[in-house]
Amino acid sequence: MSCRTSFRCSKFRHVFGKPSTKEHSYAGVPVTRSVHDNHHCSANPCFIAVVTECAGGGSFLVLPIHHTGRVDPQHPKVCGHSGRVLDVKWNPFDDHCIASCSEDCTVKIWDIPVCGVQQNLTKARKTLIGHCRRVALVEWHPTAQNLLLSSAYDYKVLLWDVSQVASVLRYPVQVVLMPIHHRCPSDALLLSVSFNRDGSRLAVTSKDRRVRVLDPRTGKILQVSSNKSHRASKVLYIGGLKMLLSTGSSPWNHRQIVLWDPADLSEPLYEEDLDGSAGVLFPFYDPDTHMLYLAGKGDGNIRYYELSPDKPYISFLSEYRSLLPQKGLGVMPKRGLDVRACEVFRFYRLIAVNDLVEPLSMIVPRKESDVFQEDLYPMTAGNQAAMTAQEWLQGVNRSPVLMSLNPGTQIANPYPETPAERGLVRQMSPPRFRVDLPVGAVTGPNLDVMQELILSREAFLEEQLAYQDTKYPREVSDLSGWQPDETQVPLWTYCCTPHCREPAEGPPPPSEGELLQAFYRQQDEIRGLREQLNAKDERIDQLELHIKNTRNNMRATF
Repeated sequence: MSCRTSFRCSKFRHVFGKPSTKEHSYAGVPVTRSVHDNHHCSANPCFIAVVTECAGGGSFLVLPIHHTGRVDPQHPKVCGHSGRVLDVKWNPFDDHCIASCSEDCTVKIWDIPVCGVQQNLTKARKTLIGHCRRVALVEWHPTAQNLLLSSAYDYKVLLWDVSQVASVLRYPVQVVLMPIHHRCPSDALLLSVSFNRDGSRLAVTSKDRRVRVLDPRTGKILQVSSNKSHRASKVLYIGGLKMLLSTGSSPWNHRQIVLWDPADLSEPLYEEDLDGSAGVLFPFYDPDTHMLYLAGKGDGNIRYYELSPDKPYISFLSEYRSLLPQKGLGVMPKRGLDVRACEVFRFYRLIAVNDLVEPLSMIVPRKESDVFQEDLYPMTAGNQAAMTAQEWLQGVNRSPVLMSLNPGTQIANPYPETPAERGLVRQMSPPRFRVDLPVGAVTGPNLDVMQELILSREAFLEEQLAYQDTKYPREVSDLSGWQPDETQVPLWTYCCTPHCREPAEGPPPPSEGELLQAFYRQQDEIRGLREQLNAKDERIDQLELHIKNTRNNMRATF
């Protein structure tokens, strides 16, 4: 507690939290009621994903990052899971790829269209089937491309290479942890995971409330902490300072933060008791500013600190307070922040009581905010992978590829390009969309405006097609081995009503007049059928009377 009273000069001592207005928030989002201690939210510069509550199965909502305001209750969702969704994570190297895990024992990889989800998305690009109980956590590797870690309640921790060709993957590339001789140790049921900066080490907290450091390639446990003075629930690697931070509770059930040396977990470097609340503390760390944020589940406040390699290691800065409790939080990557407003961190608070997702920006006040602040935005991890999954599995370790947040500045990748990046730099084909205006349709000064709109539309369409070409590099003309799928034949090829013609019998009416005549003819037939339906009771009475008379005549005859 002494660090709170000690004065320390820092350029971040005046950082404050600025919540967004209702117009710039996401209202009407049915946030999940799941009791799992996950964030239930993930964000990137293009989209925000929120796990939602639904009647059957599991779903999550994907919204464009600028789609603020009230969300339509019938907005399309990603709803391919048959059980409740427990965690979602965006691929750090692909803003249109997201992983989700569920109580249905599967992990799914989804491709989100450039224009967003326009209809319910039920078919995933990849389905990972390797667990036999519900999957609680998923985490992408920080430097290797297409490498995903999953942890489930079957006491298995698996690594997957989602770049494999098959749409259903049953065998992971690496088994990190698994039960031995059908024994289910509590150290294999993970509560949280965190990779170090280059992904060569994995820190975990387990059901036995201990912190462990693993080698993710072999699953070997390198260090184990003691749970006598600290019962850990969440763990986080402090990149650049060679420390671990864990949050949990003390023997007196006080919420606690502890700093560790990853090379020696026998004794903590620093301990501090915070309060007596019961909610789980979620830690968030910014390696560029060395700022630590602590947000409690069910709390309305967020504390922020500054870390240093020297004692006392941690210095309290300030605290954001709100009356609305948060269910979970999403974090925007640094490349998605507003550098013109001196924004150094951004949360997305899930407020379940109001069905609200509230963006919260952490701002450093500066007099000249329009000028790029180099001291606030050093080189940071970008959206390029440093290596492939196979290179990492072979023992290669590389730091993240850095990028500059200064607009207009580009930094060359110091590592060899991955195959996916080589596909991204393919030259675009000639324009496949052309919009021609009728001669004399637009004249005068409006012609320039129309031409600009057309050019911007063509650029947007070309961007979408370039993304699809990168995702699916096969040419359209390459149809070798293609066979028609008889199970997907449209319904209209099998059945038709008496008022419609089969497509093979003849073309539709060519003119508007003939189309109207066919429409009126169908309306007359429908009206006649409706009149017959309304007269069914009278017709039934007539038939019953006729049957009765027939029977009487037959009796009189005999």
